[in-house]
Amino acid sequence: MARNSRYCAPYRRRREGKTDYKARKVFILSGKPRVVIRGSLKNVIAQIVIAKPEGDEVLVSAHSRELAREYGWKASRGNLPAAYLTGFLCGSKAKAKGVEEAIPDIGLHSPSKGARIFAALKGIADTGVQIPHGEKKLPDEKRIKGEHIVHYAESLASTPEVYQARFSKYLEQKLPPERLSEAFAEVKKAIATAFKSGGKKV
Repeated sequence: MARNSRYCAPYRRRREGKTDYKARKVFILSGKPRVVIRGSLKNVIAQIVIAKPEGDEVLVSAHSRELAREYGWKASRGNLPAAYLTGFLCGSKAKAKGVEEAIPDIGLHSPSKGARIFAALKGIADTGVQIPHGEKKLPDEKRIKGEHIVHYAESLASTPEVYQARFSKYLEQKLPPERLSEAFAEVKKAIATAFKSGGKKV
């Protein structure tokens, strides 16, 4: 509530919880591209963005829908392995366009250890794009590959009704959840191959 005539209302996007303007100023003054990672329940988006006087310019962008559409990903597009693969795809596109470094911009997300945004960040970093980050925040390699989902599916093998209910979407796509780690490796290899030898056009 305003208490006197000197009170200034925050910018609209700050009031709506969309933009941290102090952090944004630091990013802009750095002069480096930003890695912007955002997610919903069903999808993950990773972008390399650079600030310009007229507004932000997106250099490259990757959406988890592309994993299903172009690389054969049949599992959830919003889980941890999908976040990593989306980041890996974004990083591959960035390298193909000559982007060598960027700084992470997680927006107003809480920097929780092992979160999807850090899985996507690791995916980008694994392509060779230099991004400053702390290793302690990154998800475990086994979780990135979806091994925790595989173990959970195996633990439900003795209760077929629960298994069918929990993994109905996987089974509809003819992907047994026990094969998730293999599917992850196949899609990662497909992305790497697509951008090999000079890179795929983006």
